[in-house]
Amino acid sequence: MKTSHALILIGTAFCWAGQAVAQQPAPEAKTVYQQTMATAEAAFDAAKARCDVMEGVPHEICVADARAARVRVEEEAGAAYKNTLAAYTQARMRIASAYYERDKTRCGAALGNDREVCQRQARATLVATQADARADRKAIEARLDAQDARIEAEYRVALQKCDAFARDVREGCVSTTRTAYGK
Repeated sequence: MKTSHALILIGTAFCWAGQAVAQQPAPEAKTVYQQTMATAEAAFDAAKARCDVMEGVPHEICVADARAARVRVEEEAGAAYKNTLAAYTQARMRIASAYYERDKTRCGAALGNDREVCQRQARATLVATQADARADRKAIEARLDAQDARIEAEYRVALQKCDAFARDVREGCVSTTRTAYGK
């Protein structure tokens, strides 16, 4: 019984240590981020060059598509590099805004009521996408809070189990528990 508790505590400690290391950007992550940004810029320049052969509204739509694609790649790369919930949420918001601008440009080709409907649809899509991003962030934060509360409860239970041991063994148990739970 004592051995299984010790193994569980040690395994849990390794899991948390792995999570702490995963939160820090690795040196390779910076290189990947820089390469992705360079690739996005090159892809945008190539797409814009393809757009330059067009004129009028098709040119504007083509450039707006290229901008939206560049923003998506750049924001996803930035969020992956920062690896935080706030970065992912902000990236989703900026991507939604870029697609909204693209959709507004596409609506410029329509006339009359079709144009107004198109613009309202674009706005509705923007609002819905941003609301989804905010809701997802809140849901993830709630799950993380629940996980923290669960871990704290497990820590308290582990400390309570240590009280059953004799003095020296109890001190070792408490020390191991604190180490395992990062306290």
